[in-house]
Amino acid sequence: MGEKPRVLQIATLDTKEVETRFIKKCLEDNGLDVYLLDASIRRTVDSGAHITPDQIAAAVGTTMPEIRALNHEGKCLALMIQGAIACAHELDQRVGFSGIIGAGGSAGTTLGSAVMRTFPFGLPKVLISTMASGMTKPFVGTKDIVMLNSICDVAGLNTVTRRVFENGALALAGMAHGYKPIVASGKPLATITTLATTDKCCNKIREALEQRGSEVMVFHTQGTGGAAMDEIVRDQDVSLVVDLSLIEVGDYLAQGLYAGGPDRCKAALEKGVPTIFAPGNIDFLVDGPIEGAKVRFPGRTYHIHNASVTAVRADANDFKRLAEHMAGLIKEAKGPVAFFVPLLGFSSHDSEQGHLHDPSLPPVFAEHLKKVMPEDVPVVVLPYHINDERFADKIIEQAIAFQNQAAMKNGGPEGPPSTSN
Repeated sequence: MGEKPRVLQIATLDTKEVETRFIKKCLEDNGLDVYLLDASIRRTVDSGAHITPDQIAAAVGTTMPEIRALNHEGKCLALMIQGAIACAHELDQRVGFSGIIGAGGSAGTTLGSAVMRTFPFGLPKVLISTMASGMTKPFVGTKDIVMLNSICDVAGLNTVTRRVFENGALALAGMAHGYKPIVASGKPLATITTLATTDKCCNKIREALEQRGSEVMVFHTQGTGGAAMDEIVRDQDVSLVVDLSLIEVGDYLAQGLYAGGPDRCKAALEKGVPTIFAPGNIDFLVDGPIEGAKVRFPGRTYHIHNASVTAVRADANDFKRLAEHMAGLIKEAKGPVAFFVPLLGFSSHDSEQGHLHDPSLPPVFAEHLKKVMPEDVPVVVLPYHINDERFADKIIEQAIAFQNQAAMKNGGPEGPPSTSN
């Protein structure tokens, strides 16, 4: 019989001792070796934790009495998070975790998710939380965290919480028993961004790159997808980025729902990864329910995607602002960049069959982009729609050229000839 998988349980025993011990027993009953991290602030519980509050405080150069003396829950929690992250990774180096689990309210969720986000993709992460039915982006971020709604507060055991805690423990147990660290494929890695509204273009590019022997990761640009791609670019050896969907940039500039933040697109440019841009999905901004969208973006054309999401037609000023922002980022690029612009529309919404079509606007973007883009960066303007196969073919040609240039620079042979028409 092999060794039991080792998992980390993140807890605050000063407020969640009964619930923590119940979850711990569920984990142990399902064949896991549980290592307990206790980040209690109010008082120290004699719990036999592998990582104690005093150890967490020491990891950030202080003591628990000094932390408690701050008399500010936010400042105390920030220090405990910092120390918990350091202690969790030190213990992982010694024993090797096959999963992480936590449970709590807003503070426990903030603590547990902060630790989980510092661990790699693929390591199982389960967070039982009162916050799982609300806005989860601050907790999940760009990582593969499974959040489970606790239904009741994480406060005592009853028929509901027992079942929820058991389900969370069973979920982690199943994943931990099957866990294997991610092993690189050995293939050149390419990344692409998209939404469903540019899927036709994305899929053709992806299939062409895969046929040429690349591993391709596709990211959904709904506010965190692009950031997840940027994180992959920073952490791994990515050979090519096709940033087809820039809606997260447009929404960042217009404060839309899918905003990707100020660092969106910077990773590949700063690292020198060959990058191809296209203005996919910038023809619309994303907001919440239609009533609020009309207040935030008055006088626009709207498309109700569903009860929670409204697509709002972007205008010429939005396009010019985005062009200038992208040019500012690209001028700092340390590697080759090309920008492709389809004159007949930037998404399926921006087409003759779409809900937000305005054929006068793509040329506005193209002209302003050419005006502000650094001279050494090609802006390729094409008489196609973004979902036309011929537009995808042109991007594929550029992708192959970038890959071949990189191969020659690294002393390797050029790749096989293009399979595009």
